[in-house]
Amino acid sequence: MKKHENLVKELLFVLFMCVSIFSIQAQDVLTNELEKYAKENYGDSWIDAAENLSKQLVLDKNSALTYTEIINCGTQTKEQLYTKLNYWFASTFNDANSVIQMNDKENGTIIGVGFVEGIADHIGGFNQYVVHIRPVIKVDIKDTRIRVTYSVQCYNVSKIIGGGWLGSPEEDRVYSEQKWPLTTCWPFAKKDEHHAKKTSSKALVMTHAYSNVIMDKIKEAALNGVVGNENVEW
Repeated sequence: MKKHENLVKELLFVLFMCVSIFSIQAQDVLTNELEKYAKENYGDSWIDAAENLSKQLVLDKNSALTYTEIINCGTQTKEQLYTKLNYWFASTFNDANSVIQMNDKENGTIIGVGFVEGIADHIGGFNQYVVHIRPVIKVDIKDTRIRVTYSVQCYNVSKIIGGGWLGSPEEDRVYSEQKWPLTTCWPFAKKDEHHAKKTSSKALVMTHAYSNVIMDKIKEAALNGVVGNENVEW
């Protein structure tokens, strides 16, 4: 019976690793590009970069990290902008992890929940953590302009108990999913409650960097379309 249980655990572990490897490979380019962008703009030290960012970042009334930008879009009508941005959301939020939560043409509001995998990780003495984010991205559309709101309320963390350098054998490891509120993480908490200061630092810097990338992509879609030929006569 014991051998059978160990075999099941081994098979589950292999399956988990296969899925994880596939997911990491699928997002590898995005994560690598984002990390390169973050280092170029904020430096190589995640802790120093996070501390510097914390001087200009304030959590909102819901304890979320929220960015808002109003983008002027020339003479484009609300309907023209809605068509372009609806196309962008549909092509971007198109899998099980990234979904469109609201699409209200009449009121000119589109809300999507994104997913960025593995923006930070940590292998400690006993445990391992991998941090993901699920930013909520809202676009309000009017004639000639749009308002983009990007918000992250917590870090989604995959914890592997026993996955550290001095951890347990593979068959004895325990996998769990956690949510770390930003208020419990450094630098918003003077003492990181998860004992993962460097991981929290990298997560903040990468979250901030992704907000810039998203704002730029939405601005580009609003001004020039997703593929660039939306305004061509046919």
